[in-house]
Amino acid sequence: MHDTPTTVRADPAPRTGPGDTAPHGVPAPRAGAQRIRILLADDHALVRRGVRLILDQEPDLQVIAEAGDGAEAVDRARTHDLDLAVLDITMPRLTGLQAARELAAVRPGLRILMLTMHDNEQYFFQALKAGACGYVLKSVADRDLVAACRAAMRDEPFLYPGAVTALIRTYLDRTHHAQEAPERILTPREEEVLKLVAEGHSSKEIAELLFISVKTVQRHRANLLHKLGLRDRLELTRYAIRAGLIEP
Repeated sequence: MHDTPTTVRADPAPRTGPGDTAPHGVPAPRAGAQRIRILLADDHALVRRGVRLILDQEPDLQVIAEAGDGAEAVDRARTHDLDLAVLDITMPRLTGLQAARELAAVRPGLRILMLTMHDNEQYFFQALKAGACGYVLKSVADRDLVAACRAAMRDEPFLYPGAVTALIRTYLDRTHHAQEAPERILTPREEEVLKLVAEGHSSKEIAELLFISVKTVQRHRANLLHKLGLRDRLELTRYAIRAGLIEP
């Protein structure tokens, strides 16, 4: 059972005349207003098709680019004029979390939403750290995604109820223990190597995929084991699953 998600409004939405209300209880865009240009990234074509149907039927939303993995999403963002990126979390090559960090660097004004099947606090907090302004569950995308897109364009966070609870609990815990949020442990390159190691690639294959030397890959693997206090590939794989870099 899902409660009503939370959006934090900075300013009231513009008023419209009688009958000028779009679906989902959000005021309809003014006549002639430009539609929100969206990049949709998910490695399942069927999911992309369904999500695109939800978005394109809205008068103010339009999917103008699609991607089947995180790296392709970053490429699309470089070649299309976009307002918003909707990213799945678990994708090949770059995950949605990695892609979000890349997008935040190459397109600072781009709003980012995570659309995921994972009702998971760790993924949620990593999404916020990566630059996402909203977190939407696929199980209720038909209900929440349109409102999340509009909230993102108003610079308002969009969180499902479980995420709100997690935020409050974490804030209270840190306040109680006077803790600061931990810094990122791994560099983006180390995360890339870790993901590929966990997926079973050899050092030679990783070197070819990342256009680096085998010796550099081996150095990254040694650094990963040292930084994380782990012993072997199996423990690296378990860490990668917990960190949301690969699916279990």
